[in-house]
Amino acid sequence: MAAKEIKKNNNSSSSSSLSDKKRKQFPTPTSSSSFSKKPKFGTTSNPTNKKQPFDKTKKFPRPEGEKTEPPQSSRERRIRAKELAQERKKKRKRHYTLEQELALLWEKMRRRNIAKEERSKLVSEAIQKMKGKICEIAVSHVSSRILQTCVKYCSAEERETVFEELRPQLLTLACNTYAVHLVTKMLDNASKKQLDGFISSLHGHVASLLRNMVGSVVIEHAYQLGNGFQKQSLLLELYSAELQLFKDLVSMKERRLADLIPKLGLSKASVLRHMASVIQPILEKGIVDHSIIHTAILEFLNIADKFSAADVIEQLSGPLLVRMIHTKDGSKLGMLCIKHGGAKERKKIIKGMKGHIGKTALDQYGSMVLVCMLSTVDDTKLLTKIVIRELQPILKELVLHKGNGNDMSLDLILLKEPSKDGESSDKDVNFDSEANAVEDGNIGPENNIRMEGGGKKDPAVRRLELLVNSGLAESLIDTCIASVEELIRSQFGKEVIYEVATGGAGGILQQTLADKMKDLHKAIASLAALPKTEESEEHVLESFHSSRTIRKLVLDCPVFASILWKKALKGKCETLAQGHSCKVVAAFLESSDSNVRDMALPELQPLIDGGALKVPVTKVSAKEG
Repeated sequence: MAAKEIKKNNNSSSSSSLSDKKRKQFPTPTSSSSFSKKPKFGTTSNPTNKKQPFDKTKKFPRPEGEKTEPPQSSRERRIRAKELAQERKKKRKRHYTLEQELALLWEKMRRRNIAKEERSKLVSEAIQKMKGKICEIAVSHVSSRILQTCVKYCSAEERETVFEELRPQLLTLACNTYAVHLVTKMLDNASKKQLDGFISSLHGHVASLLRNMVGSVVIEHAYQLGNGFQKQSLLLELYSAELQLFKDLVSMKERRLADLIPKLGLSKASVLRHMASVIQPILEKGIVDHSIIHTAILEFLNIADKFSAADVIEQLSGPLLVRMIHTKDGSKLGMLCIKHGGAKERKKIIKGMKGHIGKTALDQYGSMVLVCMLSTVDDTKLLTKIVIRELQPILKELVLHKGNGNDMSLDLILLKEPSKDGESSDKDVNFDSEANAVEDGNIGPENNIRMEGGGKKDPAVRRLELLVNSGLAESLIDTCIASVEELIRSQFGKEVIYEVATGGAGGILQQTLADKMKDLHKAIASLAALPKTEESEEHVLESFHSSRTIRKLVLDCPVFASILWKKALKGKCETLAQGHSCKVVAAFLESSDSNVRDMALPELQPLIDGGALKVPVTKVSAKEG
């Protein structure tokens, strides 16, 4: 206990000593130190510590050499500040007034119901206001649209004025996000002289602009508008560095790169290296939507060795190819990648087209790529899962579509072999067996070898799996039955009706789907059995397209001819022998099948003897004999 008390006393004494030390550090309130407390209310402070007011009259010395200005009164300073504020306000007002005036003119000139003379007057007024500032307005995201409208509706002299002011900055404007629309509008409305001058100004810059996402649009636009010589001049810059430097070399009549190399004495190895350096960045950036790029890549593959070609094909295989097959050369590239690519590349191409099959099938050139794919790829399960499943819902639209051509629709729907265009495109491309093996001037077909292409599966087995086993054929027949009248009267649908009703090539549908085929034949015969009325649409036996289709079916499909005779023609031939339907009736006597002729002859012979039905004498005599 005594120890605890001693310890406690020690602690209290030490704390008191510490507090004494702290108190000793600060002066007491009675001291004259500057840390004294603030005097209480009613007390007076020390007059020596009172803050003295600033003396305005006191002068400070200025640095030597500095000019002194006469002092200004407060009134003068206020007047000067007001004048400066008014000047700034006037400048801002002038700036905003120009944009506002142009906007008001634009709202008037772009109306559809405005008179031509009034619009021309408004356009002239706007161009007059923009003179000297056209380049600045072109890059503005607001005013550039006004300038585009002016260029569209202005006179040739005014357009020449705008073109001359923009000429020094055209290449810069071609890469601007907003000005690029003005440049393309200028090209659309340019004269031959202006277009030629613009394309000439692109010399030496084509490759660099194609690597720019915005600038490539201008190059493609100029390429589409140019004539054959101008297109060639733009293309040649992508082939060789020499052709970029020397403008005179581009005026050549030869169009193919393989012909130009020996003609100009170029090194093939140098051309390949240069083209690879041009094409590679373009593919890496994904700028593959333009036809000039498709043509350049196709020309590169035409002279490339198989290893360089394989690298390009591997890079193109996938989603990039979907964006390329809408042009003629792009579709050739697509078919080339499918035919000469390996199983891995083909799989990437098919998966990359997922979700785009419908749009591709309705495209004039894209449909050729699908036909090549269905006739080449051996993986029918993958084709069924992606391609066939997306084709089934649009069969009717595909049959009646006018854009891709009737023959290509048939090739795609019935899975025929590629058309002549698709086959010839493969012959245009050869791959050199060894890199740089061909010396200058020794380029020819004998020095090139063809890469192995095509599938290994039997074409008949592939067609059966894709057309019948996948359910495409059954869906096609159901579509024809449901829309039989519309298709048979259509210029494009009638050929599909004929091909399906005859069973397709080799009679594949008749062998596997005989009952469905019989239903289609009955549907066509039911249309022919309908009575003729003045109120109804022209009868199918009288209509231009349908009557010719039914006549062809009678001649080439005995099964259909028998159903049509029993359901629609028997006992009515005397009436049907008059008018345009007589050709359908006469077709029974022209059939190559003797059963069809014997079935119709007893009823038709009296009509022939009476002159009501006219049949070519040579055919009748041959059949009677």
